[in-house]
Amino acid sequence: MSTMPHPPPDDNRRDFFKKTSAIVAGGILAAAPPLAGVPMILDPLRRKSDAGAFVRVAALAALPNDGVPRKFAVLADRRDAWNKFPRTPVGAVYLRRTPEGRIEALNVVCPHAGCFIDFLAAKPGYFCPCHNSAFALDGSIADAKSPSARGMDSLEVEVRNETEIWVRYQNFEAGKKEKIPLA
Repeated sequence: MSTMPHPPPDDNRRDFFKKTSAIVAGGILAAAPPLAGVPMILDPLRRKSDAGAFVRVAALAALPNDGVPRKFAVLADRRDAWNKFPRTPVGAVYLRRTPEGRIEALNVVCPHAGCFIDFLAAKPGYFCPCHNSAFALDGSIADAKSPSARGMDSLEVEVRNETEIWVRYQNFEAGKKEKIPLA
């Protein structure tokens, strides 16, 4: 009868530690590339938003002195995750000169449901065709039956270099009485 020698217990222990060490090292090496990519994936979340930044909208000479509002497109650099789109339309504003000579800017988006507001020269005032909201020249609610909870959203205006109209363009939550900026 031949008896098979049993391996000494130390060999089993050594094999266990070798295999465990190999698994741990392999796990660390396998996790390194995905962990290195995490900052790249989170990069758009760390960037500062340009919402509410001043944007050049028009030349001062393009706005007549008659007090009638004129609609101007708002063009701005837009970032979408990793891409940058220069001078892209992001919205529109109504600009007008007040009787006092100030420049007034109103967002064209209706604060009721987010539709685009039209200027009606015959009234004169603003009108939202979606739900019949009516607004005065200064953007306040013109009709008590208007479904809009607030007047048109006014925007901050600066005249720079005595020739350029800059507007702090931003959108606000629709359907709320408070003027809450969107990010």
